[in-house]
Amino acid sequence: MKHIHRPSPESISLVVLTIVSSLVGLLTGAVAATFRLCLHWAAEFRLWFHEGMSSKDNLGFVLYLITVVVAVIVAAELVKRIEPAAEGSGIPRVEAIVAGHMKPGRSRILPVKFSGGVLAIGSGMMLGREGPLVQMGGNIAITINKLLHLDKDDLRVIIGAGAAAGLATAFNAPIAGGVFILEELVKRFDVRTSLATLSASAAGFLTSIVIVGDDTDFRMGQLPTPDLGDIHWTILVGLICGLMGIAYNWYVMFCLHVADRAKLPISVRAGAIALVIGLLGWFHPDLVGGGDNLTQEALFAHGDLYIALSILVIRFVLGPICYAAGTPGGLFAPMLVIGTTTGELIGFIAEKYDWLGGHPPIHGMAIVGMAAFFTATVRAPVTGLILATEMTGTTTMLPPMLGACAVAMLVASAAHCEPIYDQLARRSEQRERFQPVFDAVSSLPRAAKRMSTGITKFTASGRRVNRTNAPHTGAKNRAQKLRKEQKED
Repeated sequence: MKHIHRPSPESISLVVLTIVSSLVGLLTGAVAATFRLCLHWAAEFRLWFHEGMSSKDNLGFVLYLITVVVAVIVAAELVKRIEPAAEGSGIPRVEAIVAGHMKPGRSRILPVKFSGGVLAIGSGMMLGREGPLVQMGGNIAITINKLLHLDKDDLRVIIGAGAAAGLATAFNAPIAGGVFILEELVKRFDVRTSLATLSASAAGFLTSIVIVGDDTDFRMGQLPTPDLGDIHWTILVGLICGLMGIAYNWYVMFCLHVADRAKLPISVRAGAIALVIGLLGWFHPDLVGGGDNLTQEALFAHGDLYIALSILVIRFVLGPICYAAGTPGGLFAPMLVIGTTTGELIGFIAEKYDWLGGHPPIHGMAIVGMAAFFTATVRAPVTGLILATEMTGTTTMLPPMLGACAVAMLVASAAHCEPIYDQLARRSEQRERFQPVFDAVSSLPRAAKRMSTGITKFTASGRRVNRTNAPHTGAKNRAQKLRKEQKED
């Protein structure tokens, strides 16, 4: 008994951090599961509303477009007027906060992100749920810390833990959620960070499955054992996904740059983009929204070569444009659509031109494309492999996935293409740093107008007078007075 040692302060601190992280995870899991249910109901309502309006001809067409446009404008105005930090994915901002480059946000990010995300994604915007859930998880950690008053280092750790719980529940992928935060956001695997992240991810997943169940997000058909004779197709998937990842990252930043330079009112910008999405959703309702249905179709190898090519072009072009609308919404799910459709497309080509040798399964190529494109854009290959495995519940295609991810990462790295979330995080940091300057410059015209109206005013009779109520003499009157004085001299 005399050899029993008291716990060290470091051990007590680690236990407290783990408990707090688990609490953050539990709350994040409940919020995330509710958010997923609301998105599901919103998508079901959109399809039901579309079906009902289709029978009303032109009137139904107009009402459908108005509903979509108004919902997206409301989502964008919530961000603009209440909490600008709720714009976009949220992952880049959490990454900057965890790195210590930005201050933690306010608690009202959560309700704005939640309601704005449901309105925007539910209306058909090509955005994902994972970014909002990552930011909401981090925001829950910030809110809890207002009661606990942890130091800055531990606060950043539990923010990362909350983000992990959000991603884990977004796709029912608890391991991928924890690994993504460690690999991409915090970029370290120390004991405190790893324990907090994994605890929160597990706790969030436990809460989520009570509400939405524990089924995998996607289902896969029976897959044959990978054949070494198909290796050239695997390399081709990695090569094409690497090149497309470079183009996609550039295109996302280009769309944001154009939106920033255009200086359009947020309602005009969001409304114009929503109008395009509404038109597409009216004629092809399955092509809009987060895209989980399209990912599932690719994993089932439904369709043909031309259908897959059409889906790829439409989602590649319109997805980043939707991201520039200024509403809450992420890039994760749209990237999965592009990756799986790219792999499916190559599978169709391999099937059609069998003289090239090899017969890889089309749905197998789809899951390989999912992991490879994610690796090229985010530069997180371990997360891509685990995510694809957890979301589909299959490990059969792991060998070709490893090869394709390696090729995709080599192509993107050799081209010096910066990971998309690093580029977005730097953009968020710059915007927050220079926002006071932009606000001051934009307020100059209003200030000048107030000053001018304070110097002169109009009487009830319409005469323009100054503060002393003396009649205001303009430049013409002053010139006439000066000429008269010169003439008298």
